[in-house]
This record gives sequence, C-alpha cells and structure tokens, in this order.
Amino acid sequence: MSDYERTILEFYQLPNPYPNEWPDEKNQSDASDGEEESKDEKKAKLNRRKSRYQALERAVSNRSSTIPGSQSEKGGIGNIVQRDEPDPLGTTDSVVRTLRQLGVPVQDDPRLRNRFLLSSTTFSPALFLSQMHATADTQSLLVGLDVLSQSIDQKSASLKVLVETNFERFVKAKATIDNVYKEMKYRGAEPPPPPTAGRPRGHSRHASRSSFRSSNGGIALANSLGSPTSDARKKNALVKESEYGVAGIKAPLLDVSAKAEDVWGPALGGREKEENLKIVSANLEQFKDYVELSSAIADSIKRRDYESLVEEYNKARKFSDDARSLAARLAVGGSTDTELYQIVLAARMWHDVDEQIQTFKRDVWRKLVTLHGVSTADNLGQQDQHMELISLLLELGVDDNPIWVWLLSRYDHLKGKIQSTSDRSKVEVEVLRRRLANADKPSQHAVASHLRSLGRVAVENKIASADSVDVIELWEKMLGFLSGLLSSQGILGEVVDFWQTVQGFLDGKIQRTLPLGYGGESQVHHQLTEQGAADLQKGTLELVDMIRDVVYAFFAGPPPEDISLLFSPLPLSPKSPPSASAGNLTPTGVRDPRLNLDPNNIPPPSPKRGETWEKLAFWPPWSNSVSGVHYLSKMLALVGSGASDLASIGPVVNGADASVLDRLKSLVNVSRERCVTALCAAWNKDAENIKFVEDWFRSPELGDLTRMPSSFAAFEGALLAGMQKILYISEAMSKPGAGDIVLPPPSKLLQMVRSQYVTTLYKALSGMVENAERSVKMADDDWTMEHDGAIATTAVPAPTGGRATLDAGDRNVRMLLTLSNLQALRAKVVPSLNSQFENAFSVKLSDESKTIKDVLGQIDARLFQSYTRPSIESLRSIVRAGVSSPEWVPETGQKPREAQSYVYEALLSLVLVHSQVSTTAPTLTSQVLSYLLEQTSRELLEAFRSRQRYTLEALMQATLDVEFVAQTLSQYTTDRASQLQSEIYQELDGRTDNDARARLQSELPEMRSVLKRLREASKNEFACFRKPKRPGMGPTRTGTGDSAASIPRA
Repeated sequence: MSDYERTILEFYQLPNPYPNEWPDEKNQSDASDGEEESKDEKKAKLNRRKSRYQALERAVSNRSSTIPGSQSEKGGIGNIVQRDEPDPLGTTDSVVRTLRQLGVPVQDDPRLRNRFLLSSTTFSPALFLSQMHATADTQSLLVGLDVLSQSIDQKSASLKVLVETNFERFVKAKATIDNVYKEMKYRGAEPPPPPTAGRPRGHSRHASRSSFRSSNGGIALANSLGSPTSDARKKNALVKESEYGVAGIKAPLLDVSAKAEDVWGPALGGREKEENLKIVSANLEQFKDYVELSSAIADSIKRRDYESLVEEYNKARKFSDDARSLAARLAVGGSTDTELYQIVLAARMWHDVDEQIQTFKRDVWRKLVTLHGVSTADNLGQQDQHMELISLLLELGVDDNPIWVWLLSRYDHLKGKIQSTSDRSKVEVEVLRRRLANADKPSQHAVASHLRSLGRVAVENKIASADSVDVIELWEKMLGFLSGLLSSQGILGEVVDFWQTVQGFLDGKIQRTLPLGYGGESQVHHQLTEQGAADLQKGTLELVDMIRDVVYAFFAGPPPEDISLLFSPLPLSPKSPPSASAGNLTPTGVRDPRLNLDPNNIPPPSPKRGETWEKLAFWPPWSNSVSGVHYLSKMLALVGSGASDLASIGPVVNGADASVLDRLKSLVNVSRERCVTALCAAWNKDAENIKFVEDWFRSPELGDLTRMPSSFAAFEGALLAGMQKILYISEAMSKPGAGDIVLPPPSKLLQMVRSQYVTTLYKALSGMVENAERSVKMADDDWTMEHDGAIATTAVPAPTGGRATLDAGDRNVRMLLTLSNLQALRAKVVPSLNSQFENAFSVKLSDESKTIKDVLGQIDARLFQSYTRPSIESLRSIVRAGVSSPEWVPETGQKPREAQSYVYEALLSLVLVHSQVSTTAPTLTSQVLSYLLEQTSRELLEAFRSRQRYTLEALMQATLDVEFVAQTLSQYTTDRASQLQSEIYQELDGRTDNDARARLQSELPEMRSVLKRLREASKNEFACFRKPKRPGMGPTRTGTGDSAASIPRA
C-alpha cells in the first residue's frame, strides 16, 4: 500500500480503500445530539418529502469536525494520534516498523495500530507487551521501565515549566473562553446563582467586584427569563435546547429544501425516470413469458389441469436453465441491460414457480400415500388415480422414487388393515358369542321348530328360519369376517392386486406408459432396485402369512379372552379406512350398539357346561347342525379359494421357502377337520332331538304319513350335501392350482362322517318309536301327554283340505302313523339317503345299508306287534271263550243255520281295527287285517284243538264258523291264513269219525246256501271288508310296506 493511500485511509478513518458498508462509528453523534427535535418536528419530518440536501442538513446540525491525523474514539472525543512513535521502553525509535517486521498488519489497520501507540486513548498495554516485547526477558523489561520512568519525569518537568512560564496567559485565555461561552449561552445575562448548601457563608463587609457583578447578573437573568424577550434570546442561545444556536435557521432551511424539491424535482428527475420506465417496460414485454408463468402455473394447479401444469413447469425450467447458462457466460465477460433483466426476471420467476411446485408436490405425495384408504366403491378409478399421481410426480421431477413409495405405503396399508380388521372383528364375534353362551339353553321345541323349517328353507332358499335370530346373526358376522378377509372383493383381493402391480413394475410393463420427465431425469425411477424388489417379495409373503395366521387362529384356536380392544375408538378407516370388512364388521360403518361395552361390565366368558362348542371360536353357542353346515360350507369355500389364490401369488409359487405352501395346505386341512368335528357333534345332538319334530299332522303331499319323514329326509339331505361341500370344498376347486392346496379329505374324516350318518339314523328311528310308544294319561277327560314334551300339544294347524285332525293322544293312532312313516323311510327315504351318501363321498354302504335295513325291519316289526297285540289278545279271548262254550255245539240232529256269536264279535272287533287303520294309515289296512286274520285263524286252530271229538253237528258248526270268517275276510287272505285254515280242517277231520265225515260231504251244498245267506244278511255290517268296486275307490296299498306274512311275528 502506498503512502498516499495510507494517508487517505487515515484521513477518512477507513479500514480499507474499498469498504463494503458505512462504518458504524460514522453514524455515532455527540452526546449532546441525542434529542434533536421535538415530537411535533419529528412527525412533520416523517410526513415531509425527503430532500436531496439532507447531507447538508446533517452537516449543519453536526458540529463535530474531523482533524487530520486524528480519529473518533470511544466517548465521542477527538484525539490526535501520531502515525508512529518510538518505543516508550526505549528499545526502538519506530513502533510501527518493529510490528511490521514481527508480522502484525498495523500499516493496513489504523485502529489496530493505535492500540500499540502510547499517544492513543485506545492504547492496550497488555497487547503492546505481548507483541512488541514477546521475547523480552526480565532484565530488559526492568531497563525499559527505567527509561519509561525517566521519560515521564522529563515530560512532567517540561509541563511544569510550561505552566509556570505561561500561567498568566493560561488564566486570561480561560477567562476569555468562559466569558464567550457565557455570553453565547445566556445572551449577556448572568447565570443564576448556585444554591447554597451546608452552613451559611461567613459575613463579609466588603463585597467583591465579581460578587457584585454576579448578583447583578442574577437579577438581570431573572428579569430576562421572566421578560417577553427571553424566548427570542433562548432560541439562539448556545444550549442543547436550541441545538447550539442553529435551531433558528434549521427549520427555514428544511422548508426551502422541501419546496425546491417539490418544484424542481420532477423537472430534474422526470426524464431519467421516464427512460428507466421505458427500459423496464420494454424488457418486461420482451420477457413476458417469464412474468406470466407463475400465474399460469397457479391457475393450472387451481383448475387441476395437470397437463398444462407440466407443460408450464417444463417451460419454466427451460427459462431457468437458459438464465443460468447466460449468467455463467456473463461471469467471464461483459453484459447488457437486456441480459441482466433476463437473469433477474428468470430468477424471480423461478423462485415463485419453485415454491408453488414444491408445495404442490407435497400435496401430491400426501395424496399418493393416503390413496389406499379410499374404498373401491367410493373411487372406481383408484387404479388410474395412483398411476396418474405417479406420472405427475415423474413429470415434475422428484428425488424419491414415487413407484417405490406408493408400493411401500400400499404394503403398510394392507398390513395395518389385516391386523386391525382381524383383531376387531374377532373380538366383536367373541362378544356376540359370549352373549349367546350366557343365554338360556333353547328348549327342545324351539330346536324342533327350526329343524321342521327345513322344508321351507329348501323351497324358499332362506336360511334365516333354520336357527334362532341371534345364532344366524353370529353366523353372518363370522361369514362376513371371512368374506372381508378372503374374498376377491376383500383384503385378499387387494393383496393379489398388490402383487400383480408389483410384478408389473418388476417386469417393466407398467413403466412403458410412464413419462421420463424433464430431460429424462425421471428415467432412473422407472426401475426398482434389486433390494427393493426383494423387500417387496418378502413383504408380500408376510401379508400372505398374516392372512393365513388370522384364519388359522380363528378355526384352530380357542375363543379370545381379551376383548378390551372394543374400548378403544374406531380407527378412521382399515374400509375406514372408511371400510370394510365385509359382512360387515366394524371398522367401516356404525358400530352395533350391543358392542358399546361398559369397561366395568364386560361380558363374562362362556360358562362351562361341557358343551363341545365351548372351546370353538367359530361355532355359535346353541347352534344346530343345519345352520352350521350351511355356513361352514360357505366359510370353508372361502378358505379353500382364498388359500388357492394365496398360493398362486408369485413369491409363494416361485419362492425358495416351500414352507409357505405347506402352511396353506395345513390351513385348509386343519380348518376342514375342525369344522367336520364340530359339525358331527351338532349332528349327533340334533339326531337326538329330531323326534321332537313330530307334530302329528299329515303330510300335505302324502296323507298317509305325517310330516316327520319329509322333515327327516330334508334334515339328513341338508347335512349330507353340506358335509360333502365341507369335505371336498368343491366350490374352491375351480381356482387354478386348487388341487395342490385343497387335498382330498383323509379317510379318518370320511369314516367319522360315515359313522355319524349311521348313528343319526339309529337315533332318529329310535326317537320315532319313542314318540309312538310314549305313555299317556287321562286328565279332565282329555288325552294329554306327560309333561316331557314328547308330543307337541300346540302344533301348527293341519294343512287345509286334508283328513280330520289326528288324535295325537291316542297311542294306537301314533303307532299307526309311525308304522306308516317307517315304511316310507324303509322304502324311499333311507335308500335315497344312502344313495346320496354314496354319490357324495364315493363310497359303498353295503354293510351299513344291510344293517340299516335290518334295524328298520326290527323296529317296524316291534312297533307292529306292539300295535296289534291288544287286538290279538282280544281275539284270543273271544275265540277261545266262544269255542269252549257249552252252547257252541248244536243239539244232536239239529243242523246249524247261523255262525256262532263269538264269530260276529270277533269280526266286529276287526271292523273297529279296520276303521282306525283305514282312517289313520290306509296303506297299513291290508297288512294289519291280513295279520289279524292269520292270528284269528291261529286262535281258531288252537281253540278247536281243545276239543277231543267232533260230532257231525259240531263239525258242521266249526266249518260254518271258519268259512264265514274266511269268506268275510277273503280280501285279506294270505298264504299263511289259507295254510292255517287247511290245518283247521285237518284237525277237525282227525277228531271225527268216518260216518260224520261222509255225512258232511252230503251237507256241503246246503251249508253253501247257508253261508251265502249269512253273507247277504251281514253284508252291511261287514261292508268295510269288501273290495272296492272300481279302482280308486277306498284305500289301496301304495307299496310302502311289506305284507303281513313277511313280517316276523311273535
């Protein structure tokens, strides 16, 4: 730095030749300059237009001056500081030169230099010693101290001589300065006397001249302050209030300056301003696109016109790139005003555009990751929407990969949805299950009414009547839970769609339609990384395992014990998500009021009654097998199809972990086994209660039967059909690859179902016989059942148009109807059920069919004998009493002309039986009367054997009695009856002599005439035994039972 430059810096007190800002020290005013104007003057200044002469105004008001070679120190005091001086310790004659040699930049920094100069008020002894004498030892410092002391003494002596020599001059100068200051400050008046303090001044008889002048001045000052002219003097006085004498001319100067600015300002600056405005306008017109881009982008965002938004944003990026290139080129060369305007406008434009786009991007990111909560029903274009958002982000340019972010957020959404939906749904199911379990056990008649409704279920295809309302509701809740989890419209469908989307991105098929972005910058986001692909495959497997574990725990696990989840608020949304679990369970809609639990009154666990369903989470308490088989078949169809769909997902099929497939197979097998086990237990229970279905009303289709056979056939048929669906899960076999997941049922399950089927037949048949044979008692002249509910006393009304209402209190009526039902079961129902079983499960029931047939025969024979036994005993007593009566043998020589009375009595008893059978079970009439005819013939044989000898008259009477009975009941004659009649004649023939035998042959024509007469005479009494004259008249056999001869008799 040259001496000239250094001189300039020192004169202007600048740290360097080219300062960047105005030094703060230059803004500091003297202490007396703090309060320059009054409040009114300040307000006027603010309202007044700034003058171009304000620098002069400050120069006028600032009285301080700058002395060359001096600087303004702290406190505002001007101090004259030398440029250099010798070392006060006497080591050198130039402090500055020594410091420069030591590397201290004192030449360039005056302030730093002054801290080393003793003549400066900013002199720092510590800094001076640490720099100038950094290497000095103690001895040299002591020498320097002596030099400094001598220098101080010399200066003190010189100052003393100076003062002594010039003392008078100092006094005169001081007095002159004081008088001038006083005159300027008080405008010629004496200052007020200072207040006295302390003790009073001593009295003096001589008043000095000065005191006299002071007293006069005080009076004059008091007068002047009190006079009207005091204000005028005070205005120009050299005091702070008058700004040291310039206040009087300051205001006029400012007014003149402002008026001059108003008058001449526009004239002097108008042309220049006009030129500047023209330049600005021309450049704005030239770069109009830059100016309009910001508003165009804001308008596109507002209108959601994303195509225009991308177009405008790309245009803005091009302008920005052009401006950057121009700025880089101008950095090494000159520039024009147009180029500078272009850079400035592009920068301003890009700042606004980038701020809008960044805000818009954040909104798009947020919408992209929260798009999953919108249900498909609410947003049918969801697929297109997420692709639209991804395309938009790629067009705008982003640092993160939107494809990866969306897939990851989709995975997190599905994971949370599976967990929240399953947890809350299972707890809601458990709450309803506990309410059912703690309710009273349904009565047998209530169970029977549901089993009786199977006919309506088959016709109307309505399952609601197959069980109680609460049980059906719980079944629907469970089915809804599994449907929401495993159906193609539920979470499983979302998982499959998720993997298909992932596969599409991994294969690069979806990216073909995605944009590359500005300058191809987004092409890097089109491909997922290998690690990302592996993570997505792993995440998909995790979703598969989550679904599998939820379903497995539902079927194989016990009922949940913790239901506190219901006390937490509903999630806003997994459908909530606004949601959905199908069925539909919360979370999605309004929660069932019954699920608003009181934390202090939680439903207790199921009471331990020994029921099989107490350990099953998927079986509603007190549910019957009909509703169970209906819903379980649907639930297992969902499980089978869902497991097949899960097994078809890429990471499961092609993954290295084969255990995933094994777990899916285990899910199907275990769920099926648990369902079959639970269903067999309910099937067995319902078979015990099937007897209560009997209501003793005729079937509308077959009047000879009650509604029991059709109800039993519907019950067993529904169980077999549903069980076939459960065992083979046939509804899921249409899925690709289902055969590898849904395996054929093990033989253990088939054997379980087979055994249960046969057992239910036995129990049902036993219950029917129990219904028929149950004892009755007489009460108030009415037939009523014992109070065990075996016979429904309040059954539904009989179908209109049928026979008269049956007397269910009559044991014989119940037996006849049961016999008729058994014949129908043996002839049609059971063989049909056996065929259905064999076709459904591809097995042959050879042994079981034979056993069932034998059992049916035994039950039928036992019940038939039970019904006919009273009639047989009555016939036995009548016949034996009649034959053994002394009056039975006609008198000797008197030919018999009538059958004996016991024959009529026996036939009349058979008329009563015929009447009861034909009106109750017409198909049994022939069977019952044929059997009773056989038993009558047997009793006649036994009665005739009781006599040793038969005369001709007795032989004729016996023949007349036997033939009359045989001819009267000829319609019901069987081979067995004919054989017994032959045996009777053989017995009679063996107990008579040849003479009576020969005479009987001659009497036969006459006996035929007698029999004909007797038949004609009794045709009205025994008309019921006649054959109908025309087909269709009277009861006929329907072939639903065997003949009487084929039934083993006791």
